Amino acid sequence: MILLTGGAGLIGSAILWRLNQLGRTDVVVVDHLSTGEKWQNLRALKFRDYYEKDEFRAKMEAREYEGQFQEIIHLGACSDTTEVDASYLAGNNFAYGKMMAEYAIRNGARMVYASSAATYGDGENGFTDDEDGIFKLRPLNKYGYSKQVFDEWLYMKGCLKQPAAGGASFVGVKYSNVFGPNEYHKAHMRSMVLRSFEQISEKGSVALFKSYRPEYADGEQVRDFLYVKDAADMTLFFLGRGRAACGLFNIGFGSVRSWNDLAKAAFAAFGKEPKIDYIEMPESLKGRYQYYTCLDISKLRKAGYANELTPLEEAVKDYCSYFVRNGHLGD
Repeated sequence: MILLTGGAGLIGSAILWRLNQLGRTDVVVVDHLSTGEKWQNLRALKFRDYYEKDEFRAKMEAREYEGQFQEIIHLGACSDTTEVDASYLAGNNFAYGKMMAEYAIRNGARMVYASSAATYGDGENGFTDDEDGIFKLRPLNKYGYSKQVFDEWLYMKGCLKQPAAGGASFVGVKYSNVFGPNEYHKAHMRSMVLRSFEQISEKGSVALFKSYRPEYADGEQVRDFLYVKDAADMTLFFLGRGRAACGLFNIGFGSVRSWNDLAKAAFAAFGKEPKIDYIEMPESLKGRYQYYTCLDISKLRKAGYANELTPLEEAVKDYCSYFVRNGHLGD
């Protein structure tokens, strides 16, 4: 049986969708649906049971599910990079992760968990998924640090580079700028792809931040964009052909595209000429803004992941067709 936390989220629901395609429905889903629209991400999917995160935490602490999960995909966390409550992040991201890992260690389970590309900070120490280099990383925000400290905790327990004594094994996946269907619930954390769709639909133009570094023109700041369907396949690789792998792995496209490229792809998906407005960046972001993010995925390739990835323009077109098809845009 598989435990999937964060199963109603963007990546989690894509993973559950893919598991269903593979004939797997023996999945217990954990999330926090609250009063938003995230529940809709689960409507068409099949799973054995669902728990709210606090209810499930109590069940885990009471050891009600002891020995029942052979595979854990732990994605559940606050992923808001602007969250200011470090104590909340310590409990929700770090302590909850430790609870899951301790279960895996006790029961010899396989655990794939979401670390984050936010642990790399401004990239001063590179974007390489080398476990031995994690103590050099300096995240730029509290969210990134909550992920970093969990990686460090697992490393200090000796669990990141090899299986634990009882057979438990761990993989921490570092996602980079994932976008795709089922992210409309993410409020201000929605991807720029979705925001571009919304802006084009509403006013016919897209707003991008100006650049404040001379080596980057406006809109030419770059990211490693990854379609959520690829992110799901890469994650599930570690429960299949990549099951022998341990440690940290970057989950990205492995090359960069600019915000201008992304906006132009969105306009092309609508069959419209690009109209881009460059706006001032909030002062609160200027000191923490990343101008360059590119994940080295050679370690993932070396582990055996050979699937081709979806190019940006193709992914944006597929995503746009999803929205039009489901009535979210273009009404």
